[in-house]
Amino acid sequence: MTAEPIIRIRDLKVAFGPAVVLEHLDLDIPRGEVIGVIGPSGCGKSVLLRAITGLKTPESGSIEVFGQQLETLRRDERTAIERRWGIMFQDGALFSNLTVRENVMVPLKEHTKLSPALMRDLADMKIRLAGLNASAGDKYPSDLSGGMRKRAALARALALDPELLFLDEPTAGLDPITAAAFDALLRSLQRALGLTVFLVTHDVDTLHATCDRIVVLGEKHVLAVGTIPELRQVDHPWIQEYFSGPRGRAAAPVIEQEA
Repeated sequence: MTAEPIIRIRDLKVAFGPAVVLEHLDLDIPRGEVIGVIGPSGCGKSVLLRAITGLKTPESGSIEVFGQQLETLRRDERTAIERRWGIMFQDGALFSNLTVRENVMVPLKEHTKLSPALMRDLADMKIRLAGLNASAGDKYPSDLSGGMRKRAALARALALDPELLFLDEPTAGLDPITAAAFDALLRSLQRALGLTVFLVTHDVDTLHATCDRIVVLGEKHVLAVGTIPELRQVDHPWIQEYFSGPRGRAAAPVIEQEA
C-alpha cells in the first residue's frame, strides 16, 4: 500500500497581479525522500516553495501538508503545522544583529516555553549538528564565511526537530568543495533524522549527490517527475539540455554515464 504523500498539491495557481507564474499544478511529495525541484530561471521554483509554506497566497487550488489542507486551518492549527517544518532561505536570511546562537534560538522562543538555558543548550546542539564548531554560536553572520552562514541557517531550520525541511538554493554562491561538503552533510542528516526534504536548486552536482527524485517545473506546471536516469528519457528540449548537455554530463557519476 502506497503511503500518503507528505505534501499534496492540486490545481495550484499562483500569480503576481496579471502575471501567472504557476497554473494547473499538481504534485505529490512522498515522505522520507529528498526531492529536488528544478526548472528554467523564472519558472516559479521558489514561488512554489513560498506558496507551500504560506509566504505567498495562491489564487486557487489546494495545498495539503501532513494530511491537512492549509487553506482551511485556523491560525493556531496552522502554527502547529508550521512547527513541523523548517525553512532555509536562499541567502540564509539570518538576523545580522543576532549571534548564530541567538538566530537558532528564534524559532524556539517563538514556538516553545523552554527555559533560556535549555534553549541555549538546544541551539548549541543544532549548531554542532549542522557541522559548525560550538564557538560559532557566539559569532555574528558577518563574521562567517558563506559556507558557515549556510550551515548556521540550516541549524536554525532544524531548531524545532522538523519532519519536513524546505531548502531554497542551499549551495548557491558556494565554491565546489564547500558545496560538496554541504551536500554530504544534508544527505547524512536526512538519513539520520528521517527527514523529507524539498530542495529548490539549479546545481546539477547537488541533484546527483542528494536527491532521490527530481521535479521539473516549466510552462507554469510540473513537466516531469522522476529519477535522473528516468528524466534523461523524457522527450522535452529543456530537460534534455539540462541533463544531457555538457554540465549535466560532467556532473553525472561515471557509473551512470556508462549505463
